Amino acid sequence: QVRLVESGGGLVQPGGSLRLSCAGSGFSLSSYEIDWYRQPTGKERELVAYINTSGRSVNYANPVKGRFTISRDNFNGVVYLEMNDLKPEDTAMYYCNVPKLSAWGPGTQVIVSS
Repeated sequence: QVRLVESGGGLVQPGGSLRLSCAGSGFSLSSYEIDWYRQPTGKERELVAYINTSGRSVNYANPVKGRFTISRDNFNGVVYLEMNDLKPEDTAMYYCNVPKLSAWGPGTQVIVSS
């Protein structure tokens, strides 16, 4: 059974940092491209970042460029989203996604507030 689990969310002050993790089971996460999405309350889910299987190709949504970094540890089967200089508008539920498997995790909540 394919499962994804996100972790690392929490409450942080504006300007702070968090690192989210995405781990998988039931499949080899290292063999798949991974996306991070986020969904603020009452709004649509939006793509935040993408990483290919090797980690050499990444892409970011404009609102997070220069502040977020996606990376992966294929040996341990984990994908990360490093988030710096967080802003209140980054508040959302964050999800990792494996497009080719149509697999989603339950999400991890990020709240940026003073």
